[in-house]
Amino acid sequence: MDNPVNKNRKDGASDVTVSDRKDVACNVSPVGQNIKLLRKRRGRTQDDIAITLNLKRSTLSGYENGVAEPGIEALLALAKYFKISVDTLLSVDLSVLRDSELYQMEHGYDIFMNGGNLRVLTTTVDSNNKENIEIINQKASAGYRTGFADPEYIKVLPTFQLPFLSVDRKYRTFQITGDSMLPIPDKSWVTGEFVQNWDMIRDHQAYIILTLNDGIMFKVAENRLKTEGRLMLHSLNPLYESYSVDLKDLREVWRFVHYISSELPEPNLPVNQMAGALAALQNEVAGIKAKMATQGKLFDDDSQ
Repeated sequence: MDNPVNKNRKDGASDVTVSDRKDVACNVSPVGQNIKLLRKRRGRTQDDIAITLNLKRSTLSGYENGVAEPGIEALLALAKYFKISVDTLLSVDLSVLRDSELYQMEHGYDIFMNGGNLRVLTTTVDSNNKENIEIINQKASAGYRTGFADPEYIKVLPTFQLPFLSVDRKYRTFQITGDSMLPIPDKSWVTGEFVQNWDMIRDHQAYIILTLNDGIMFKVAENRLKTEGRLMLHSLNPLYESYSVDLKDLREVWRFVHYISSELPEPNLPVNQMAGALAALQNEVAGIKAKMATQGKLFDDDSQ
């Protein structure tokens, strides 16, 4: 197995391991470009925002172009309108955030409210600068809940490659436990593709989901993020009840690609039993028909 190297290194050096967590706080205030970015994501014109916030369009244009800096009243109004903190609006370059992080922020979960750094997806690559598939086994899953964005944690995870997966996408493999997703067996290795835009989470598809409180979960999702700010999670095993996870508790989402297991899935016994019963019934009916046919022939012979 190749040693992981920095994703941005092209020389194949093995002394650097993973892409670093980045601090997106800026020395020069990005407030103007942040206002423009958030406005465009909402599909609003400068006139729309100016009318709503009782500003002149030329004033808002000045903010966006860096000609003027908004005062405290304007900052408070803009922060309230976009549902983010004033500190975020002033000091964080929102253009470097992933869509999923912007989505969380726009829906009331500002990850910068406490002055934290942006957590980017930390990954490793091999000596050819090709992204590895990191493996999170059952023992490592507890640490992944807090270490998922920590380069020091990610770099010690075992890795492997699968040649039939796309080189343009990011994958990670998790070991699942329990019987909630039968017929996928307990302790299977489930590989997922990183989902950057949570709007793309599709109903009735399986996902590996990392949450703040419960850690790693493997479930079938129902996307209610836009309407209710939550995901509904369902098990394949009907003995388990469905439940919801709030947007603010989500940390990562990986779309299910495939699983690896040394065990064969359990047979669907109720279906097999039904098929067996039907076959027995068919044989019984055939026997009755044959018996009736024989009796009918004997009756015809006696009547002649």
